[in-house]
Amino acid sequence: MFLAKVTGSLVATQKVGSMVGKKLLVIEPYRVDPQSRAELKSVGRTLVAVDTVGAGEGEFVLVTQGSSARLTPETKNLPVDTVIIGIVDSVHVEQRCIYRKQMPSSASE
Repeated sequence: MFLAKVTGSLVATQKVGSMVGKKLLVIEPYRVDPQSRAELKSVGRTLVAVDTVGAGEGEFVLVTQGSSARLTPETKNLPVDTVIIGIVDSVHVEQRCIYRKQMPSSASE
C-alpha cells in the first residue's frame, strides 16, 4: 500500500463492459520527505486508479496495486491494477503529525 494525492479524474466512454460505472481518478504517489521527515513529497509519477471509497480531487488516499487491487468486493475479477481503498485523515511520523485532512467548516458545527 502507499499514499497518493488525487490530482484529477479520467473519463473513458469506450471500455470493457466490466468497467462501466467505475470511477477512475488520476493519482500522484507521495512519500515522507527523507531529509526533514516533516512533510509528504511527490515521487514524480502519475497513475490511474479505480475509486472504491468516493475520494475527491485534492485528497490524500490509501492505494493498493497488483493482485491485491482485485481483492476488494468492488474490484473482484476486474482488469485493474491500482485501487483507492481509503481516504487519509492524518499521517504521523516519529510522534509528529505531518498531514491532517482539512475538515469542512460545517463539519464542526
